Amino acid sequence: MMTKNSREFDSYSERKAFDETKAGVKGLVDAQITEIPRIFHLPPGALTEKKPSVLSPDFKIPIIDFAGVQVDAVSREAIVEKVRYAAEKWGFFQVINHGVPLSVLEKIKDGVSRFHEEDVELKKSYFSRDFTKTFIYHNNFDLYSSSSSAVNWRDTFACYMAPDPPNPEELPLACRDALIEYAKHVMSLGGLIFELLSEALSLNSETFKRMHCLKGLLMLGNYYPPCPQPDLTLGLSKHSDNTFFTILLQDQSGGLQVLHQDCWVDVSPLPGALVINIGDFLQMMTNDKFKSAEHRVLANRKGPRISISSFFSTSMLPNSTVYGPIKELLSEENPPKYRDFTIKEYSTGYIEKGLDGTSLMSHFRI
Repeated sequence: MMTKNSREFDSYSERKAFDETKAGVKGLVDAQITEIPRIFHLPPGALTEKKPSVLSPDFKIPIIDFAGVQVDAVSREAIVEKVRYAAEKWGFFQVINHGVPLSVLEKIKDGVSRFHEEDVELKKSYFSRDFTKTFIYHNNFDLYSSSSSAVNWRDTFACYMAPDPPNPEELPLACRDALIEYAKHVMSLGGLIFELLSEALSLNSETFKRMHCLKGLLMLGNYYPPCPQPDLTLGLSKHSDNTFFTILLQDQSGGLQVLHQDCWVDVSPLPGALVINIGDFLQMMTNDKFKSAEHRVLANRKGPRISISSFFSTSMLPNSTVYGPIKELLSEENPPKYRDFTIKEYSTGYIEKGLDGTSLMSHFRI
């Protein structure tokens, strides 16, 4: 954490003052600012550090149709092969005909929007940086991380929906029913995706579920207000996810990009689709066979942008399960590249490090 004696003192003071408003980025927008505070400013050149997004057909996120996944073995194997390719080459793919009703997708987007546009005094009652609480609202989980170069232009609520589903009264009325309903569908879809990922590794379809990978679900409701100076900041800094994998629902605003072959590639919104991305845990467990791709979100003059991130991870909750490279995937030619870890150990380091543009996986390499 930055101290008063450090050269970052001004930044720390401004971050603290911003944090204490408990109004988030939306509070700045509501105040009708025309220039963003300097704590949001990226270092010069940060937005152009990689080649711009390209339009080649080879640089389009894989789209996988799940319609035939339960029809017959041949259809399922074709889908498994597409999942294998996407997990190995991209770490990202979009799914259609995934079984989550469009009405449920629209309801959760509306619920996230309603919460973030509630009266600020109501939102303040949920404000916290205790990442073990059932439901919290905050801005930038790494706001006080010494390695974080700039504050991101987004507000977020976080809610644990598993392993212990919250009592309905613990959730804000604005998004209560939508969260509960969406979480049920996400858990079901998550189970199917774990099966397909297991089969993509030529393992028993229940492998990841038997390893309790489906145990935890942390859902984030993200709100990216319109930014008056989008060329100076980011909605979300470059990072990979501290999850097994993530299911993301995004609206039609755009802005999500994945780093692929040293290029930023747009993850273009597809109506009714869900974005799946491999997380750090699966990259380590598959000994680098699957890829946990870095991604970011651009700021935009238009808005708000709404997204819902569903993290398959117990995150900061107690969990004694120890993970490491899966033994069936190892050999003399492919020895383990990572040491064993627990989810809480990894998540603690991830939060302390913040989104500084580097991966925590390097700390677990053998």
